[in-house]
Amino acid sequence: MITEKGIRILVVDDEESIRSVLSQVLGEDGFKVTDAASGETALELFQKQPFNLVITDIVMPGINGIELLAKIKELNSDAQVIIMTSYASLDTAVSALRSGAYDYIFKPFEDLDVISTSARRAAEKIRLITVNKNLIEQLSKKTEQLEKANNVLKELAVRDGLTGLFNHRYFQEDLASELLRAGRYKRIFSLIFLDVDHFKNYNDTHGHTRGDKLLRTLGQILNNNLRKSDLIARYGGDEFVITLPETAGAEAQIVAEKICKLVSDYPFQGTETQPHGKVTVSIGIAAFPGDGTDGASLIHCADQALYQAKKDGRNQVSSSPKALDNDNRLMRIPVKRSRKAI
Repeated sequence: MITEKGIRILVVDDEESIRSVLSQVLGEDGFKVTDAASGETALELFQKQPFNLVITDIVMPGINGIELLAKIKELNSDAQVIIMTSYASLDTAVSALRSGAYDYIFKPFEDLDVISTSARRAAEKIRLITVNKNLIEQLSKKTEQLEKANNVLKELAVRDGLTGLFNHRYFQEDLASELLRAGRYKRIFSLIFLDVDHFKNYNDTHGHTRGDKLLRTLGQILNNNLRKSDLIARYGGDEFVITLPETAGAEAQIVAEKICKLVSDYPFQGTETQPHGKVTVSIGIAAFPGDGTDGASLIHCADQALYQAKKDGRNQVSSSPKALDNDNRLMRIPVKRSRKAI
C-alpha cells in the first residue's frame, strides 16, 4: 500500500514563493516533493522518473499548465495532476478537468489546508489505482494458472497414465469422429489392434514394474514410428489400438508388419525368458467401410483378426479378408502418404 511517504509530488510554478509554500506544506504532510520553475524543466524531470502527482500552475511562460498536463498524461496516464489557477481563470480550470486533471486549487491561498486536502485526495486515488492494478495483475496470473491447470487436467483426462498415449475413452471419441468424416467424404481408414505375446509370462517372471516399463517402451516405439495423423491409444492391459486415416487395408498390413519387426528386434530386458527369446506382438487389422460402418463392427473385426494372428502362432499380422478387398474398391482418390520411419 502506497503511503504519503511513498508518493512523489512535482510542484511546477514560475513563482519561487509559490513553490516554496507548496513544498513546505506538502513536505510537512509527509510527501516527497520536488519543484520546477518551468514546464520544460518539469517535463525533463518527469521523463527521467515519473511522479505520482504533479501540481502545476496554468499560466507559465513556455509550456503552460494545460500543455504540461497533456504531455504528462501521454507519458503516464495514471499520474494525477492538480491545476493551480486564479479565480479569474476558472473557465480554464474547468477545461483542464475535462482534459484529465484530477482537481484544481485557487491562488493566492487563503487557507493552506486546501493544499493538503487536495493532495491527500489525489494520493488516495493513486493508492486505489495501485491496488486495482495489483488486483488485476493477481487475477490475471490466477486466471493464467487456472487455464494451465485446466489444460493439464484436460490432457490427463484423455491420456493413459502409464504410457502417456491416448486412453480408451479418447480412442472411442476419435473413432466416432473418424467414422463421421470418412462416411461424409467417402474416405477410407484402417484400424490396428495390437497385443503383446505372452505378456502374462513376462509379468509373472519379471514383476509388474518391469512389465510396466515394457509397455511404456512399446508405446514410445509406436509413437516414434507412426505419423502424427495416426492415433495411438492404449486400449487396456497390454492391448493397443491404432487408427490410420486415409490408409487402405493392404497398406495397413505393411505398417503392421514393420511394427512387428521393430518390436521383435528391440532389446527389451528379460527377453531370454520369453518364448523364442524375444518380446513380440500380434496384430489384427480391420478397414472402413468393408469391415463395418460403425465403431463396434470395426473393433470386432480387428479383434477377431488379432485372435487369428495369435492362433496362427503369434508375432505376425492378420487382416480380415474384407480389409484387403477394400483397396481396389475404395481408393477412388490417390492419397500421397509420408511416414517418419514406417
